[in-house]
Amino acid sequence: MLRVLILCCALVAMSVAPATAQGTPPVRSPVLTIDSERLYQNSDFGRRVVAELDALGAELSSENRRIEADLEAEELDLTDKRKTMTPEAFRILADAFDEKVRDIRQQQQKKTQSLNARLDDQQRTFLLAAAPILEDLMREAGAAIIIERRDVFLSAGAIDITAAAIARINQTLGAGEAPLPSDD
Repeated sequence: MLRVLILCCALVAMSVAPATAQGTPPVRSPVLTIDSERLYQNSDFGRRVVAELDALGAELSSENRRIEADLEAEELDLTDKRKTMTPEAFRILADAFDEKVRDIRQQQQKKTQSLNARLDDQQRTFLLAAAPILEDLMREAGAAIIIERRDVFLSAGAIDITAAAIARINQTLGAGEAPLPSDD
């Protein structure tokens, strides 16, 4: 019985594959599913944002490595100076160095948080721009609801509109807004 159900689901999914590739809703159904993560990551908009933020993240990582190397060199220099200094004089320099390291760590953490906030903002922008497109797909399929695919235990693949949504969103939104501005 389970094999028959799986076979039926596979046949239904294969019969609607050409329609979903063209960005049309796959079937008439009151319930549709979507993989929102795949929707974002495979859309031109999401790919643009991820590529831009990856580049900014790589710049930040490079900056962190440079700062780390500079701080290590400064720490070695401080360690060498310790041999020729009084404990009190060394403590003043060591405390200043520790404060400098804490400040740099906070600055770099703020930059990381800023990148994460920008990703969140772009995802919200994408979802707001995609909502009318998803509503159109829902209306065309006669659906009352779109459910996150990960939250569904079992369904016919035919009600998954992810591919159709990606095609429509790419056609309508393209890559979205202009490239992200730098935080400098």
